[in-house]
Amino acid sequence: MFAIEEEEKKELYDYQKGAIDEIFDRIHNKPHNYHLLYQLPTGGGKTVIFSEIVRRYIQENNKKVVVLTHRIELSKQTSKMLRGFNVKNKVINSKVKELPDQKDYMCFVAMVETLKNRLNDNKLEIEDVGLVIIDEAHYNSFRKLLSYFKNSFILGVTATPLSSNIKLPMKDNYNELIIGEAIKTLIDKGFLAKADTFSFDVGLGTLKIGINGDYTVKSSEALYSNLEMQEKLLHAYEEKAKGTKTLIFNNGINTSWYVYEMFREAGYPVRHLDNTHSNKERKAILKWFKNTPDAILSSVSILTTGFDEPSVETIILNRATRSLTLYFQMIGRGSRVLPNKNKFKVIDLGNNVARFGLWSEPVDWQHIFRYPDFYLENIKDDEEIESNFVYEMPPKLREKFKNTADVSLNIEEIYDETIKKGLRSKVILERSLTQHTKMCVDNSDDAYEARMLAMELKEDIDSRIKRYSYCISKSTKNYRDWLAEDYFRKLRMNIVKEYQS
Repeated sequence: MFAIEEEEKKELYDYQKGAIDEIFDRIHNKPHNYHLLYQLPTGGGKTVIFSEIVRRYIQENNKKVVVLTHRIELSKQTSKMLRGFNVKNKVINSKVKELPDQKDYMCFVAMVETLKNRLNDNKLEIEDVGLVIIDEAHYNSFRKLLSYFKNSFILGVTATPLSSNIKLPMKDNYNELIIGEAIKTLIDKGFLAKADTFSFDVGLGTLKIGINGDYTVKSSEALYSNLEMQEKLLHAYEEKAKGTKTLIFNNGINTSWYVYEMFREAGYPVRHLDNTHSNKERKAILKWFKNTPDAILSSVSILTTGFDEPSVETIILNRATRSLTLYFQMIGRGSRVLPNKNKFKVIDLGNNVARFGLWSEPVDWQHIFRYPDFYLENIKDDEEIESNFVYEMPPKLREKFKNTADVSLNIEEIYDETIKKGLRSKVILERSLTQHTKMCVDNSDDAYEARMLAMELKEDIDSRIKRYSYCISKSTKNYRDWLAEDYFRKLRMNIVKEYQS
């Protein structure tokens, strides 16, 4: 088992020792106010590494250390880990107004906002700070405190050295980035579980991008709360993850409640958790989740950091994100290993794998650190991703067309044939209409039943029209919508004509 939260866990692995030596090389040989950033994947033991750094730094330099976190849970976990390394420390939380006992401690753990408020109010001052460690350094709230530690060595640690604010790149605050072990290496060495990934194509054309560069909650709620997406989620779970302990990430509270209700009505053990729950409610829900083997927990971002439940067997991304950091954080929640767990499942319902690549694929973090704008500008857009979708009829729907041997149609192949023959491109849609008409008629007893079947072909039709529009380089949404309406009208007319003839 590889768990870093236990106070008694103080064993250091070779790659962790190597990282510590590399960091101390900079501490010894760089200016005393040098800013160093260290990257290591979630689950690699960042807290273990910087706890040993704190212990050794105090021993060697006899100067104080401040560890900064952005959440109360992380402050508590960090303080506990430091005690496991025999580092006596004091947590500066909302209850701590002054530090009359400052001389009794060489290490302080503080939440950013709390410390900022105390320093701004001149309520407390930590003297002789030689080293400041910033956990989850990609969050920009830490920038507010750097001016108070101008003469200290700054060590930022993160799994993803890409700023949460596109206007405030990390290279502006750090002199250098050191890269730790890659996810694949940690998997191969048995420190992280391997992810079996399953992607389900989702049309994201209705999503809007907000000022933070990610999809808005409002547009996400509209898409992921609709019945079609809810059914796709349930189908994905039942096909790939039924009976496993499952953590679902959503991009809105309403969506998460819809998910909860759907799984509850389907008879599965499920709970919902968001940031409006009290600490007592949260603890009770997480305890239930821990102790229920096939539990399903539907959440809203709250469990991306500061949460560690190694028994999670499946992660479902029931949302799309353009944040590489969030993508790694969400999947990382399932990557802990146990004696009977060296694999976990990832179900992607937001085209995130197509956007970022598989979780375990190599990432050039140095390039992203140096040229974040280039990386962000070249993230695959949704239209490019969706142009590669290949529609596959779901098994339940395929059963309704059992009298038809082949329900597929290769639009690109037919387009190439059509162009070579010098025919009009509309021949492609006419051929598609002929096939769909025959499918509906061959699997129905009357025109009414055939027209009802036609309604169930909407996703297939939308997919064909989208691929057709890409072929003819007319891919605007208005044009596709018009084509779809025209297609449905002709399909219904064709069905009636077939039964009249």
